[in-house]
Order: sequence, then structure tokens, then C-alpha cells
Amino acid sequence: MSLMAQTTTGRWLMGAAAFVAMPVLMQGRLLAGQAPVAGAVTPQQTSGVAATQGASVNPQAGVVLDRLIAVVNGDVILESDVDEERRFEEVQPYRSIADSTREKIIERLVDRALILQQAALQAEDAVSDQDLEAQLATLRKDIPACKQYHCETDEGWKKYLGDHGFTVEEFSGRWRQRMVLLRFITVRFRNGVRITDAEIKTYYEKTMLPEYARRSVTPPPLETVQKRIEEVLLQQEVTALLQDWLKSLRAQGSVRMITPGEVAP
Repeated sequence: MSLMAQTTTGRWLMGAAAFVAMPVLMQGRLLAGQAPVAGAVTPQQTSGVAATQGASVNPQAGVVLDRLIAVVNGDVILESDVDEERRFEEVQPYRSIADSTREKIIERLVDRALILQQAALQAEDAVSDQDLEAQLATLRKDIPACKQYHCETDEGWKKYLGDHGFTVEEFSGRWRQRMVLLRFITVRFRNGVRITDAEIKTYYEKTMLPEYARRSVTPPPLETVQKRIEEVLLQQEVTALLQDWLKSLRAQGSVRMITPGEVAP
């Protein structure tokens, strides 16, 4: 990981936990019985889920066109969740195109469901309205496309979100959930990680200096970039811990991916 690619702690949070920067997973959506059409969800099974998901309905057949993608310890992930996540990503200023494939999105939705289930077991302080509004105010300034919408105004922000399929209330709720998840990850992993001066010096000498030499650029003194190096190493350590933890949750729990044509459980 190149040091020059790292900026602020906020960018670290975007990178270290990008897969949780997502809309809220509607929990408790359990399917009653088996779907008569493989991979499809009928109105009887959803019990009103279609209305909350915004799924389309064929009035002649009476079937909700929203395919089941995965079941994570009883929580379901639908095709509409994938679409919603893709739209949510478009709003975020630091998204990676490489992480926007359908497969990557589904993987992150599964990971997020696992994290949400664990976070629900631990009492955490709620995200205050003040903290939420402060982050949203910063976001409205950071999104490049917001300039043409004049997102500094409430009407401009409403128009921008509406063009991406969200109301202001929906997006605020999803961003609040994102803050909860990032806080959970920070408390569980980052707070316990300690980076030593020796590790920082090693990174500076073996990674940073060769990179500057390759570019024929004079490197800055170690003391001026020490904090930035610490952030890079923290990111690497927390990401590794988080990935190992998620692998363990997948192994201990029940994660079932539904292939096209398969009868839903």
C-alpha cells in the first residue's frame, strides 16, 4: 500500500471498512416456506417486504420480481439490496470502481449482515443527531457532483439524493447505520492495535524511501510523516484482523448463497 494514497483518518475508515459503507440491511426478513419459483419471492412470502424494498410487481402474475440472493443466519439479501447498495455507493465520494462489481457488492452485503448481527449483541452508545448532521454536512461538501446540484442548500441536497433513488430521511438513516458499524469496528479492533516506533521506521526505510527513490523525489523527514505512516500500518492491521474475524463468523454461522434456478430454503 503506497503511503501517498493515504490521506486522513476519514479516508482510512473508508478504506478499512468500505464494505460496511452501505444502506441498512432490513433484518428479520425470513421467508415462510419454500418459493414455488426458484430464486423468486412471492407476495405471500414477503409479507409486505415488496413495499419497503421498492420491488416491482407484475399485476397479471402477482409475483414480486425480487430474487433471493443469500441467507445469512436467517437474514435475507435480495436483488433489490444489491441495486440499493450500488446506488448508495454512487453517492460516496471515495468509492472504488474495482469494488463495484456485482460479486463484490454481494460479498460486502453478506459481511455487513454478519457485522450487524454481532453489533446487535453489544450495547453501544447511539449516534447522536448532532454527529450525524456534522458528517452529512461534510459529505455534502466532499461529493464532487454536489457542486452542480448546490447541495449546500436543502433543496439541492434533496434533488441530488432523489436522482439516486433516496429520500433525505432514507439516506440519513443509512448513513447513521454506517456510523454505528464503523464505530463498532473501531472499538473492537482499532483501539487494541498499537504501532511501535520500530514498525514505523521499518516502513519508512523499506517501503517509503524506495518509492520516493523510484520517482526521483526527495523524501520528507521521518518525523514529518510519522503519523501518516502510523495510519497506514493501523489500516493494514485492522483490515487483517477484520477479515480473519469475518472468516470465523462465516465458518461458525450459516451463510447460504442462492444460485439462479435454485429453490429457496
